This record gives sequence, C-alpha cells and structure tokens, in this order.
Amino acid sequence: MNILFIGDIFASPGRRIVADHLQDIVESNAIALSIANAENAAGGFGITPSIAEELFSLGLDVLTSGNHIWDKRDIYDYLARQPRLLRPANYPDAPGAGSIVTRARNGVECAVMNLQGRTYMPATDCPFRKADQMLDELDPAVKVRFVDFHAEVTSEKIAMGWYLDGRVSAVVGTHTHVPTADTRILPGGTAYQTDCGMTGPYHSVIGVETEIVIHRFLTGLPVRMEASKQAPELHAVIVDVDEATGRARAIRRHAINGD
Repeated sequence: MNILFIGDIFASPGRRIVADHLQDIVESNAIALSIANAENAAGGFGITPSIAEELFSLGLDVLTSGNHIWDKRDIYDYLARQPRLLRPANYPDAPGAGSIVTRARNGVECAVMNLQGRTYMPATDCPFRKADQMLDELDPAVKVRFVDFHAEVTSEKIAMGWYLDGRVSAVVGTHTHVPTADTRILPGGTAYQTDCGMTGPYHSVIGVETEIVIHRFLTGLPVRMEASKQAPELHAVIVDVDEATGRARAIRRHAINGD
C-alpha cells in the first residue's frame, strides 16, 4: 500500500497547492492513506479549526503538527474533539492526542504517530521513551506505522530513525522546511527522510518574506513575520509499505512546482 505524507503546509500558498494537486496525486499513485503536517497552515503560524476542516475536506486523512500547534487559542478545544488532528505525543499534559489508528482506503488499519524533538525546541518529555510507550500500547496486529518526527536538528532526527528502525514503517522529519536528500530504507525495513520539506512559498526564508528576515538578521531588531505568497511548491514523500509485515518496500520524494 502507498502512504502519502505532505511536508509542513505553510499559509495560503501551501493550502492552495494542496487543493490543486492532492486528488491527482492520490489517484495517479494509488494512495491508500494521505497525511500532512499542518501546524503552519494558518498564515504560517498555527492552524485554526476551520482550516483543519478545509484540509480534511480536500481528502487528507490525518493532520500532524509540532510546536506551532498552540499558536491559535481556538485550536485547544478542537483538538479534544477532532482525533484526526494530532499534536506531538510527548507534550506531558496537553489537549488532544499524539497518535491515531485509522483505516486506510484499502481497509488496512494504520497507526500515525506524532513526536517532537527536544534540542533547541520547547521542553517536552523524551520523544524516544514516548515512542517506546506508544509502540508498547499499540495493538501488534496494526503493522503499518507512520511517524512524523518534528525536530530542529538533523542528528536527533537521524537518531530517531535508527532507534525505530524495524519497529515502524516510516520515520519522516518535519519542522526545518528544507527537503533533505537522504531518502532511504534503513536495514530493519523503516523508510526514512530527515526532513520532508515545506509545502508553501519557496521565494522566501522558510516561508516568510525574504526582506523581513534579512532585516532581522542585519539589525537584530524584532520584526513582524509575514508569509510570502510567491513560488509555491509541494513537497512530499510516498512510502510503499507491505501491509502484511509493516516493512517499507520503497520511499521516494514527490515534488510539484506550483508555477
């Protein structure tokens, strides 16, 4: 079965390119489960309930997130009633859930898990130990297991990939908004990529207007971040998983230039 994972949807350009291309990707690649990280979907900072519902209506099955999930206050109550929007599981006491078992289009039950790194990130519980806990609590019959690891540094992401190798179907990183070229299958059968990349405006500094960020670096002064609107691109991975064993058979990057 094929799983689609779309990297950090950023602001309206990211949402538009997903709306324009998601169904074609699903149909042309026989996608059984569609996942996207959407923590930056609302103007580049957070997500609102209405935007989450908009993304679900496009055909996304599960939305993951990261540290920006808390940026919009009205998302707190929504997390408690919408299990398909995940927040990182290793926040110690927070609304919502960090994992879900859902049924894919082909009828196979799949676990989607969301974790957040700790290096240069907000204080959370250990993501490695939290991953152990979630896997211990997961029904062994659920073989297909996808992990979005939202983290800042490559070393922590790579370590998580090796740590979970053979125990999950895929570990794909998010947060840094730059796609990496280390797409591979680890020895135990886990598909891996350090960062999926951003789905949003690439004529920018990781989504934000270039002039604003350059001014901040030149002066050190605080600035109001504004999302760029230019050069949208969609960045994703497609993972082929053996549903009988949960082992990945292939992973490939999938990119679309919206221009």
